[in-house]
Amino acid sequence: MRSFDYIYLADRTWDNEILSYISKIHEYKGKQELYLRKKPVELKRLVEIAKIQSTEASNRIEGIITTNNRLKQLVADKTTPKNRDEEEILGYRNVLNLVHENYDMIPVRSNYILQMHRDLLKYTSYSYGGRFKTTPNEIDMVLENGEKVVLFKPLEPYETPDAINMICESYQAALDKEVVDELILIPCFILDFLCVHPFNDGNGRMSRLLTLLLLYRCGYLVGQYISIEKAIADTKEAYYDALQKADQGWHDEKNDPKPFIKYMLGVVLACYREFEDRVKIVHDAGTKSTSYDIVKANVEERIGKFSKQDVLIGCPSLGSSSVESALKKLVENGTLIRVGAGRNTQYARADLLE
Repeated sequence: MRSFDYIYLADRTWDNEILSYISKIHEYKGKQELYLRKKPVELKRLVEIAKIQSTEASNRIEGIITTNNRLKQLVADKTTPKNRDEEEILGYRNVLNLVHENYDMIPVRSNYILQMHRDLLKYTSYSYGGRFKTTPNEIDMVLENGEKVVLFKPLEPYETPDAINMICESYQAALDKEVVDELILIPCFILDFLCVHPFNDGNGRMSRLLTLLLLYRCGYLVGQYISIEKAIADTKEAYYDALQKADQGWHDEKNDPKPFIKYMLGVVLACYREFEDRVKIVHDAGTKSTSYDIVKANVEERIGKFSKQDVLIGCPSLGSSSVESALKKLVENGTLIRVGAGRNTQYARADLLE
């Protein structure tokens, strides 16, 4: 079995792209507290939106879905699951809440990872929640002709407990010595976790929950307000491409983690930029006199078609009726064009259709 020693990362050189990502994310982290002081009440709405998006997106990547209404009810704890997909969605919601609210009390240790996995599958009929895999698994892809191609062969079950212990211990040791930037360490930890693939089921979802946990524990709180899971789901092909490039030669300790580091840092930076935009909208809401002004400012920044829900997410200080009224007025005065009807209604800027 390969060894795990993140201290060696201190001796590596990183290209300008990675260094630029790190510098910009550090800058956003420095401004983070200032953002959070501006409108704490309104920013709570961003937290609610991010939880829904994170729960939906992380499960969607694995083909676990439900309707939007059911999803909102499950996240708000206003219903009970009706099927296996909803059981898994409810489990994810609970662990996501745990990470959001208690990240500073969840050390990066094997037993805590097992407990998170137990809670992830708590509502399912699976008996292996909270236990490492007992049978070999593989990461594969099914081609259009139905042929299955093995992309990566993870560690064997008997190797798994020691491997998870080692990556946790090595991560903490490198973090404590402060010889490697945490923004390098976190993607490397997640990459190794995915290559070990320690569970019979839930590895992808656990990797995204652990990404949030590690970021939060290092002070990067953007995932509480902007869904990192959604950013990954929206770039799923790039995610798998980066993972495939970074795991080549992994068993022989010859792999290059840079593609995965770049991908993950790009996701975090994109979320911080979106967070800054949302904070600006919340701040501007205090200076603009009407909900119409706020919605108008939001839609003027959009390209392509968008829904009422998109505008609600972009204007967290406003309620549904206020957004609907503003959109109606913007259609009437010719600023927007309505596309479709009923639940399928979308909007587009009229000036882009000329």
